[in-house]
Amino acid sequence: MINFLVETFLLALKNLRLHKLRSLLTALGIIFGVAAVIIMVAIGEGTKQTALEQLQQLGARNILIKSKAPPESSDASKTTQRMLEYGVKRVDLERLKASIPRISTFVPLRDSGQPVVRGDLRVAANAIGTTPDIFDVINLHLSRGSLFDWLQYQRAQPVCVLGSMAARQLFPYQDPLGQTIRVGSSGMSAVVALTVIGVLEPTGLRAGSEGASIMQRDLDMDIYFPLTLSQQAFGDTIVRRQAGSFERKQIELSEVWLKCDNVADVENFSSLAENILSLNHKNMTDIEIKAPIQILRNAERLSRMFNFIMGGIASFSLVVGGIGIMNIMLATVTERTKEIGIRRALGAKQKHITLQFLIETTVISLSGGLIGIMLGTGAAKALPIIVSKLGNGNYPTAITSWSVLGSFIVSGMIGIGFGLYPAVMAARMNPIEALRHE
Repeated sequence: MINFLVETFLLALKNLRLHKLRSLLTALGIIFGVAAVIIMVAIGEGTKQTALEQLQQLGARNILIKSKAPPESSDASKTTQRMLEYGVKRVDLERLKASIPRISTFVPLRDSGQPVVRGDLRVAANAIGTTPDIFDVINLHLSRGSLFDWLQYQRAQPVCVLGSMAARQLFPYQDPLGQTIRVGSSGMSAVVALTVIGVLEPTGLRAGSEGASIMQRDLDMDIYFPLTLSQQAFGDTIVRRQAGSFERKQIELSEVWLKCDNVADVENFSSLAENILSLNHKNMTDIEIKAPIQILRNAERLSRMFNFIMGGIASFSLVVGGIGIMNIMLATVTERTKEIGIRRALGAKQKHITLQFLIETTVISLSGGLIGIMLGTGAAKALPIIVSKLGNGNYPTAITSWSVLGSFIVSGMIGIGFGLYPAVMAARMNPIEALRHE
């Protein structure tokens, strides 16, 4: 039996070689179906892995409460002077601490809104007053130097830690450690000279990513210094003067990060925090609450959508491929009627004829599956490169072993399923009539 299977397999390969173009055209549906499976799964998995990387950076157990400017009225745009007061208050922070005891860490942040200068060089960095807990909560890792500690925080010492891009722009040719930068403008507010004691590693949050949209700023352009110093030097007021207009903002806290004890509590506590804050902030027009775990939820939803699309495309292509295989094999049965009669006359049984044609259809579909795997993996690997070249964007893909193996197995099953009818039809031929066939 083993010798028969080997001989039949070799015969099937020989038939494929004899009719190369016909075999390729027969397998096209299988090829495109398998390639579609691999490409779609790679896109979905790439999206999910990117979300996991962003979630790892921003923290799966975190909740972000962020101040936002309320929508402007039509009259406000015409005024040359205006005063805005909005966002998270310190009393809101105390109320949250009292109402949600299972939050392990509360981290307030205050974007000073002040210019950052070194000598004559001014950069668009974010000078942010905060507590030492921020580095642990949003996973900011030190590249060199040190982070400011609670003693420096309590003493309001003029020290700061630079994000990687801010350090590169402020000190393109020097080591930042021990150097001094200035925050503030003498014409509009106080000026604070900060000594650089540390530089952070790059966060990896790419511009345009969902993680970057949650933050609404580039973390690598942040400069962190003690919140106590920020309150002493700049208070709660940000003044912006432009040609013909004057704006004064009263913002106590720009952000508050909450770190839950368990990931399972994040979404419930996010809703609870919204209910608590809504008591003092009508319609929540000046506050928004986000949880980085929502990035993963969105990625999973997108992955499911891709899988659904993939299933539809792949199923359609594979069914078309299977019909093509059945059509060609029915024609092949007609072509080889006399051969079938001779084999039956020489003692071949129905099961031998059936097995011969099943092996041939399976070889065609598996060959198509292998070509589809090569095409799909090649396209999945080339897609990020093509997108980056054409659009300067980033479109990650991740090829999974289960999509490759699963699509190959399904292609073999298609060959067996759609080749069964032609094989049975060939096996049931009357040997005498088959021998008479011209």
